[in-house]
Amino acid sequence: MGTGKRGLIATAVTVVCALTVLAAPGTAFASPSPPPTPSAGPTLAPGKDLEAVRKKLDELYRAAARATDEYNAAEEKADKQSAELVKLAKKIVKGQEKLAKLKDRAGASAAAQYRGGGLPPEAHLMLSDDPQEFLDGAGRVRQGQHAAKGLIGELTRTQEDLERYAQDASAQWKKLEAGRKAKAAAQKKIEKQIAEAEKLESELRKEEQERLAELEKEAAGKAQTAWLDSGILDEISGKASEQGKKAVAYATAQIGKPYQWGAEGPKTYDCSGLTSQAWISAGRGIPRTSQEQWKQLRHIDIQDMRPGDLIIYFDDASHVAMYVGDGAIVHAPRPGRTVTIAGAGSMPILGVVRPDAPADAG
Repeated sequence: MGTGKRGLIATAVTVVCALTVLAAPGTAFASPSPPPTPSAGPTLAPGKDLEAVRKKLDELYRAAARATDEYNAAEEKADKQSAELVKLAKKIVKGQEKLAKLKDRAGASAAAQYRGGGLPPEAHLMLSDDPQEFLDGAGRVRQGQHAAKGLIGELTRTQEDLERYAQDASAQWKKLEAGRKAKAAAQKKIEKQIAEAEKLESELRKEEQERLAELEKEAAGKAQTAWLDSGILDEISGKASEQGKKAVAYATAQIGKPYQWGAEGPKTYDCSGLTSQAWISAGRGIPRTSQEQWKQLRHIDIQDMRPGDLIIYFDDASHVAMYVGDGAIVHAPRPGRTVTIAGAGSMPILGVVRPDAPADAG
């Protein structure tokens, strides 16, 4: 094996090994543990102050949700780039093996010419006294010339392919590195927001935490009541498709499991991890993040909504839930909460998307 071949194969193997590390499932980072609850926390008025805390917590967890979408998007891109790099590394190895064989053929041709006294076939032909031998030899010479040109052309193309593969691999590696940095930055954002929220909650007395939970339910209930009072539920009568039924069954079977940012099950989920896995279980792959689900899936009017459709929330599409019928959703709310059933109108609705819409549907 030539030195060049060994070097390139070693490079390709190094790339694959490095990718194995980079492409491995992301390390699960537990949410920072809250500091011990002080024996005497700040005294808050039961009304306005706790409401301010609720709004602040909502703001922090929504910021964490946006960062989680960034993290998930970076992870999805990294998985695709890693797979592409592995393919390119394999192409480089195969190309090197092909190039080595072509060089061996070229070397054998040169050796044959050397054994013939160093004279090219044309020269031997001109020295022949037999006319028939001359004619037969002329045909062989033409065949040999064509074969030599073909060999040279194949060598050139193989070398060009290898150069292109190397350039593509370099570009993909740069993208992978950029994605890794984006993923790390998003992770820092998530951990910062969650730590701040957990610190804020930990400073509340037990009775204040209970009152805060009540305020959260009251705010969600008020929003849901307003949504139902609009009469929208009277217009929603769509029935689930067969795939939609399977997706709903999967999602509702996860009720009670904890929220964990970046998680896709089976023990923990984030909001889009739950919806994407539910639809995968129904035989339909969909984008991993709520923002991409909003961008790529077919939009549906709310009155045409049916169980299995996904409701996207907030103007930045930072949250997603699955509609299960009767004005209800199943979703993974936020850190510190579990997968649960809630009112479909309990949060500001951006719109509705349908994962199993026909491919040619507008």
